[in-house]
Amino acid sequence: MTAAPAPAAAPPLPEPRRSRRRGRRERSGVSAATRRQQARLGVLLVAPAVVLMAVFLVFPVLNAVYYVFVDFDGLDTTPPWVGLANFTELAQDRQMWAAAWNNVIWIVLGTAGPLLLGTGLALLLWGVRRGSTFYRVVFFLPYVLPQVAVGVVWGWIYAPTRGWLNRGLEAVGLGGVTRGWLGDPDTALFAVLGTAIWTATGFVFVIVLSALRNVATELVDAAMLDGANYLQRLRYVVMPQIMPVFLMVTALTLIGGFAVFDIVFVMTGGGPANATEVLGTYAYSNAFQLSRISYGTTLALVVTALAVPVAVWLNRLQRRASGEGLGA
Repeated sequence: MTAAPAPAAAPPLPEPRRSRRRGRRERSGVSAATRRQQARLGVLLVAPAVVLMAVFLVFPVLNAVYYVFVDFDGLDTTPPWVGLANFTELAQDRQMWAAAWNNVIWIVLGTAGPLLLGTGLALLLWGVRRGSTFYRVVFFLPYVLPQVAVGVVWGWIYAPTRGWLNRGLEAVGLGGVTRGWLGDPDTALFAVLGTAIWTATGFVFVIVLSALRNVATELVDAAMLDGANYLQRLRYVVMPQIMPVFLMVTALTLIGGFAVFDIVFVMTGGGPANATEVLGTYAYSNAFQLSRISYGTTLALVVTALAVPVAVWLNRLQRRASGEGLGA
């Protein structure tokens, strides 16, 4: 007689979901209690930064939004509600539009100048090894100097009688060109702008030079062997590799053009005849010299509203360039 076949083994029951989760936690080496402790620790570590941001950023912004809808002079504890009157006055303010036009000039020239000069200097010194630290320190030093000190020194340089600029022009036979650079409405804005470009060029130079040091030189050599000239190698080989860094520098320089204040305030105070007035100095004069806190706050919010979209757009371009595998 043949033995009866053994019954088939029953399939194993599925493991409960909770047991699987507990097994995964145990395999990862982190228990639920540890995760809770880590979460509490994370909250404690982040809390100081959140409090500081709330006190010094969120609350001032909300307070500024409130001020633009009232007529606050800095003393009245219950300022009257005026609704959109500050925005209506701003749209009809010719001096505001003149200051905004000066900001446009500053943004265009104050961004293009440092980018062209700083990138050009970085390309010239790209292959220089001996003394490169000295060059970086010399060119970067104006950027780290206090803007007040820079404005005062350049005010001496632009002085009409004893200024170094006019003396230098007279020494080379160009005495007819000399003038009071900061006292002439036709040249005051460009004189201050020249100082700002001199200050920002060193920053662009140092950042771009650091990016160039990470460029794949074998690609540049291959393009040279293929017959590409210098401009073609720069456009199609070098610039794509440093584009994320270049966009970052562009964003910082461009935003500085929206928020320019200190160098103009120190050198001219917005004069002569409002020739160098920008939105920052105009907002300051209204808020703190004319005690029109609400109107000055409205001007400041307009500057912020103009700068933020540009910064976001440039940040997206930088991320896109980085995501495409470009960059040093």
